[in-house]
Amino acid sequence: MLRQKLQDDQITALKSGEKTKLNVLRFILSQVKNKEIDKKSLLDDEETMAVLRKVIKELKESVEAFEKGGRTELAEDNKKQLEVASSYLPKEITDDELKQEIEKVIKENQATFDNNQKAIIGICMKSLKSKADPGRIMKTLQTFLSH
Repeated sequence: MLRQKLQDDQITALKSGEKTKLNVLRFILSQVKNKEIDKKSLLDDEETMAVLRKVIKELKESVEAFEKGGRTELAEDNKKQLEVASSYLPKEITDDELKQEIEKVIKENQATFDNNQKAIIGICMKSLKSKADPGRIMKTLQTFLSH
């Protein structure tokens, strides 16, 4: 589903001459194809989303590196690419919703949380990674782990 949307948008970008969007979509689709070759089967939406998140993370790191190095033109170019790639991610939940979701996960796994608070990190990451950025999840989790 997501892969098909990426391919359809790639064709649209090609026809309309949107070079930045076309290049980003080609790169994402090539990363998806590489992952499929490694896996020896097609990726489902969740796995395609993981590839997309990885590309977005790399773009964010590139923007930061270019800004530190004073390469504003490259930073701007990567920001545009980041904007295109981010448009394919589902909308993230708010901080309040994230806090509620984490509380719910902790309640469901109270025994694990009581025995080993660090184990709840993996459980939260697994269940919430599609709803929020892992950095935000960790930041919110820290407030629960410090109590």
